[in-house]
Amino acid sequence: MTLSLLFEVAMLVSSVCGFLVAAWLLWRARKQGDLQALAGFAIMMAIWCFGHVVLFQGYERIGIYIILANPLMPTFFLHFAIRFVNSGAAKEVMLDRLLQAVPWFYVTSFAVVLQSWWMGAGDAIGTLDTRSFFIFTDAGTWNLAYTVLIGILAHGVLLFGWYRHSGNKKRSILAMFGVGAWGLLLATSFVFPSFGISWFPYPMLLLPTYLLLLVYAVVRYQILSVNAFANRALLWVAMMLVILCLIAVISVVSGRVGLQALADVPSWQLWLYSLLMLVMSALIYQPLNRLISRVIYPGAVLNETVLEVWSSQLKEAQDWTQLIGIGERLLSSQVRQNVDIRFDSVDETQQEDNGQTLALSVFRSESGWRFLLIGWNDASPGMRLTAEVFGSLFSTSCGLLERSLALAVAERKRLDEQHLVELGSLSAAMAHELRNPLNIIAMAAYDSPPETRQHIQTQLKRADRLVSDMLVYSGGLTLQISTTPLRSLVKSIVAQAQLEGISCEVNIPESIALEADPQRLQQVFINLIDNAVAFLRNQPDGKLCIEATMNADAVVILVHNNGPEIDDSLQGEVLFQPFMTKRAGGSGLGLAIVRRIIDAHGGHIQHRADTAWPVTFELILPQHSAYSRLGNTSHDTK
Repeated sequence: MTLSLLFEVAMLVSSVCGFLVAAWLLWRARKQGDLQALAGFAIMMAIWCFGHVVLFQGYERIGIYIILANPLMPTFFLHFAIRFVNSGAAKEVMLDRLLQAVPWFYVTSFAVVLQSWWMGAGDAIGTLDTRSFFIFTDAGTWNLAYTVLIGILAHGVLLFGWYRHSGNKKRSILAMFGVGAWGLLLATSFVFPSFGISWFPYPMLLLPTYLLLLVYAVVRYQILSVNAFANRALLWVAMMLVILCLIAVISVVSGRVGLQALADVPSWQLWLYSLLMLVMSALIYQPLNRLISRVIYPGAVLNETVLEVWSSQLKEAQDWTQLIGIGERLLSSQVRQNVDIRFDSVDETQQEDNGQTLALSVFRSESGWRFLLIGWNDASPGMRLTAEVFGSLFSTSCGLLERSLALAVAERKRLDEQHLVELGSLSAAMAHELRNPLNIIAMAAYDSPPETRQHIQTQLKRADRLVSDMLVYSGGLTLQISTTPLRSLVKSIVAQAQLEGISCEVNIPESIALEADPQRLQQVFINLIDNAVAFLRNQPDGKLCIEATMNADAVVILVHNNGPEIDDSLQGEVLFQPFMTKRAGGSGLGLAIVRRIIDAHGGHIQHRADTAWPVTFELILPQHSAYSRLGNTSHDTK
């Protein structure tokens, strides 16, 4: 093979690669302006290389005209560089202005090309084994200078982008600079004959690699399929190099071991035969792989499309029931048999496999979601493989749904807490505003008849109590922690209470003292005693008992009364919710305020129905406040 023929083949391969790369970029680019401009660069480079082929075939005038269009190549590359560097959130004013001037660069490049055609800026000389080769004439100096200038400007834009950007884009620009240096090395030999240097342009034989490396440097961080293609391409190159080395070793060793016929075969033929075998192996690999899979796993049709459909449909599930429904439909459709999917515990999955019903058992373990096939012993290998792949994907979907539901619960809780804060602020504002009209009503009723004034005063006290409770419940609690003797506190509250003939017994040892806010604790007992008196008032033998005991780190307080038992509908947490009451004239906030104060102290309150009394409230308060242990005397809680 002569050098001129080798050069022609290299130019033809570069041209074909350029058109293929341009078509692929246009297919992937869609609305990406930078890749469209890069596709234009690939097309112009393909046309430019084809111009050399045309020139070698004897069509000198056409070939010269095509090669003289080379200013359009760096113009397309400049357009690409501007769009590539200026893409993303951050826009540069200078690049925006340069982008607006791109049409003028194209117009100028066309003008230079037309001027080069008109002035005869190119010619052909007989070199390279008497084959024609392009050279610039004196009139082509402007063409060459303009092409170099636009190329420098394009790489200057890339240099600016490398300085301004970071991450993948910066790495892409750095890779483009490396490829640009490679392209400059290859293209330099093109102008040697124009300067009278009689040297064969060997570097241009590697020109097909420049365009492929440039495109790979641009899109390797944007399109993952390019990396997969590059991975396969590098594997092929490595395998061809290994074959080349093996052929060299075989050529040397075969004659010495008695295989003279093999030693007489030219090395390039051995390498060519091996390369053809490698190509044939690559072509039949996928069909053979599918055939063998069907022989080993008959009935299993698993590919990327099926897995993508499974994954996308399982992600649509919003709850566990929907996830099971989608999973059973997908797996049953794939294996053409009914399959049950169920959630079990780890122990339940150890049941015997009876082989009668196909089932996929999914369970939560310490290491995450796992699955177990039940009833698949008599299934074909293909069905088992399908079930195992689906089970793995379904287990992953369970983990995703679990995290999604947990996030949804947390978000609902956050919104509920935000709503409660807003509602508390609104209640506090309304309570403050209600006090003004209540005061006006009280003053207006001063001159009314005594019976009417008494009735108005009673209702005003009730309204004022409701306003006070709303302010306490909706506002923030400020705890002033101090050592509080419990017995003396409760005795003082009982002495001031209007018991109206109700007997009250206090069984609290003198030694019990709490680290608590005495004012807030006083409010707790006032609300509990008032609530009990309201129900005991019309009962002939009303009794109230308050007792307390102390264990290692807490004080347990029991408040009993022999009033009517609490309705079953109000048992549990409902009893302590605001506005949940059957007490006539009550605000419905008394027990809610009590629980809020107890919670602020780090304690707990509950209603107990297992004592000898009809009604018992149990309060558990820490003997030593957490705030006092930290050295604080006050604490604000919302």
